[in-house]
Amino acid sequence: MSVSTMTLSPTIQHVVGLGAVAERTSPDSQLRLSAVARAARPDYQWWLSHVMPAAACSRPIRLRVEADWGGGEVERVTDDMPDGMLYVACKNRRASICPACAETYRADTYQLVKAGLVGGKGVPETVTEHPCFFVTLTAPAFGPVHTRVVGGNGQVRPCRPRRFAPLCPHGRSTECRDRHAADDPRVGEPICRDCYDYEAQAAWNFHAGELWRRTTITLNRYLKAAAKDRGVRVRLSYAKVAEYQRRGTVHFHALIRLDGVNPDDPDSIIAPDASLTPELLASYLDTAAHITRFTTEPHPWRRTGWTIAWGRQTDIRRVHLHAGDHDDHGALTTAAVAAYLAKYATKATEEAGHTPRKLTQQAANYYADQDTHIARQLVACWYLGKRPQHYTSKAQREAWADGWGKLQKWAHMLGFGGHFSTKSRRYSTTLGALRAVRRAFQLGEHPDHPEPAAPADSDADGDDSAVTLTWIFDGVGWLTIGDAALANTAAAKAREHKRIAREEMEETLGL
Repeated sequence: MSVSTMTLSPTIQHVVGLGAVAERTSPDSQLRLSAVARAARPDYQWWLSHVMPAAACSRPIRLRVEADWGGGEVERVTDDMPDGMLYVACKNRRASICPACAETYRADTYQLVKAGLVGGKGVPETVTEHPCFFVTLTAPAFGPVHTRVVGGNGQVRPCRPRRFAPLCPHGRSTECRDRHAADDPRVGEPICRDCYDYEAQAAWNFHAGELWRRTTITLNRYLKAAAKDRGVRVRLSYAKVAEYQRRGTVHFHALIRLDGVNPDDPDSIIAPDASLTPELLASYLDTAAHITRFTTEPHPWRRTGWTIAWGRQTDIRRVHLHAGDHDDHGALTTAAVAAYLAKYATKATEEAGHTPRKLTQQAANYYADQDTHIARQLVACWYLGKRPQHYTSKAQREAWADGWGKLQKWAHMLGFGGHFSTKSRRYSTTLGALRAVRRAFQLGEHPDHPEPAAPADSDADGDDSAVTLTWIFDGVGWLTIGDAALANTAAAKAREHKRIAREEMEETLGL
């Protein structure tokens, strides 16, 4: 429910008995009463301006601050503030947890990716001339699943049509002639759960980050050998995100750019030698994706380990600078790629039908009783990461904790414990730099040259005595649903005012 701050202006001076009334009213009425109670307080405008930095956040962090002025004198400096605490945005990147903070993360990621494509923010505009490809690397098959395939004519094809469909070892048919809708819950489900290799999938998700690292090493070796033959130097720059498929495996979308290296200035970004063509880079990308593989460390359930390699569905497409979504040859454009990577940087296991929460033994026991695809994935991760009882020595326990034991820690992520958005060091700017510029702008400083912050223990009056601040966690979320409605509505109005101002400025400047 959206509550307008205009209709909740503090015209009521006294609200009596709201707590008792709220217990006997509907949720909508409780929200309205709670909002009126806040708006009726004399410090409402102070409270609203105080919470604005976190107003759009769904679950802000509440903090109390104590200051030690020296000599044992401690003062709770937040006691005089509204509610006696600070509200800080949670800054969660997942859209399912906090849409507002995730939108900020998405926008920052978009700017980061786009800067590496068209220049800006410390990256020269000449990068538009560098060979650049958008690469999608997927997981192998761990068993047949229901799929939704759209043909070139836009028609949905049958899922798994077979002329002579054999039965699986468990007596189930291996065909499916249905044309699944986009929201069909069967998409991504195994044809037979008993045939699906859940342990191999858990091991693959767990080692997907290492597979990516080895793939970039292989690709670098090919490129550096080719550059050495030509008497030049090159460097590989990339930005990538991890995305969950409906079946629960991760696959990677990566933007890979080839740069030249100036021996006199190794940190500069220059165009590679003309003999290192985009076609050559594409062939090396394809080769590295197909030949890179390794075997995991032995596991008590599988003494020979699992072979980790990419699936057969590898997509490599050239990226061009173009105004539309695609150029005349079907290559992706900078705007399309940047938006695509930024979108998936804010997602996690929700696409696989699971909201990530840390697993416990009690939760694992609960999922073990559930015969669903997602439950079997969680249980496989949990028990693959459980230390065997005969590992009793200290060396065995430490080795397990540093290896397969981490799979239990990431069981709620279906085994994948890597970062969802990463980049090479010289691809473009960093998220930290973007946030520093935004923080400087909010403080009224020049966004391109923010002044260094004063030391935490400095005294503006010239006193050299140290001041120690202690941040005390008070809780998560707004105190009442009325506070949440008022803060979120104020944030929405602020965003609307900014949008209108931006459109008017663009119209004035003729952009």
